[in-house]
Amino acid sequence: MSQAKKGRLNYRCPQCFQRDIDMDLFYDEKKEEYYCLRCCFRGDEEKILRMNEQIKDKYGLIMARIDSFGDDAGDLEYHTYKKGEL
Repeated sequence: MSQAKKGRLNYRCPQCFQRDIDMDLFYDEKKEEYYCLRCCFRGDEEKILRMNEQIKDKYGLIMARIDSFGDDAGDLEYHTYKKGEL
């Protein structure tokens, strides 16, 4: 989603993003916090960045191709995907 205006960086709502919904957060200057219009999320920049780090687990291997799943509770074997490659 593109940023509507220049200035403070727009962040995505971490709660909506976990449900694959791309929603920008709005900034309240009086309370100095971000809020989402779609859900009940409210928080400061530190909280948003911390929650976004947790979301990276979901998309961490998005550009990787899994070669082998291994045994139960084993490590995955994967390689980095390059365009035009299987």
